[in-house]
Amino acid sequence: MTLKRENLQGIQMAPDEAPDEALGRPDGLEYDSPRKPARPDGRISEPEMSAPPPSVESARVAALDRYAILDTEPEQTFDDLVALAAYVCKAPIAMLSLVDDHRQWFKSKVGVEIREMPRARSFCGYAIQQQDLFIVPDTRNDARFRENPMVLDEPHIRFYAGAPLINEEGFALGTLCIVDRQPRELDEAQKEALKSLRRLALGQMELRQNLKLLKDALNDRTREEHARELELKRLEEKLVRVLGLKL
Repeated sequence: MTLKRENLQGIQMAPDEAPDEALGRPDGLEYDSPRKPARPDGRISEPEMSAPPPSVESARVAALDRYAILDTEPEQTFDDLVALAAYVCKAPIAMLSLVDDHRQWFKSKVGVEIREMPRARSFCGYAIQQQDLFIVPDTRNDARFRENPMVLDEPHIRFYAGAPLINEEGFALGTLCIVDRQPRELDEAQKEALKSLRRLALGQMELRQNLKLLKDALNDRTREEHARELELKRLEEKLVRVLGLKL
């Protein structure tokens, strides 16, 4: 049934009550847009990102562990991709960051010396909750980051852009990110380039994992063949002793 305007005239509304509330529309429906709090400057602030359910986070960390890449030595291919990201985006700092359950670890980096930091401080902890680029134009204007030690102290982050590394299972393993000490933006070409480099980095991680799996499989096969050879040798020696045969 369609409600016409004249049908609403008999419904008494409170001064601050929305029409939907007067009609008894239930709260919290998926199509409801929650009201966002206004910031002191009058702009609407974005809500805080919630952490994923523990089961999902455990599966994500397990997926990252299967790559066996954490705490490994630097590799030229990843270093080249990170250097290219810094160059294309004209940024002094770039990193290939992998996020486990408690830290952010850098497989490759340009412009910083640290190898890891607590996840609670990381920008990438927010970025891995996104499907697309996560961009913070000015950290001092963002309540989530303005008190972050990485903003207040070295490396004095004012701008961050991170492209999540999402594998075929849909898990975000980390980011390819760039950082600047000045507030700024990326143009469309730089955004697309960062996404392309993100795909190359993830592809290199997949290749690295597949090579490891192949190597492990070959090692297992070699061990099995060696075990069979030893067993045949033992049988041969037994036959020689029992039957006096010489094979």
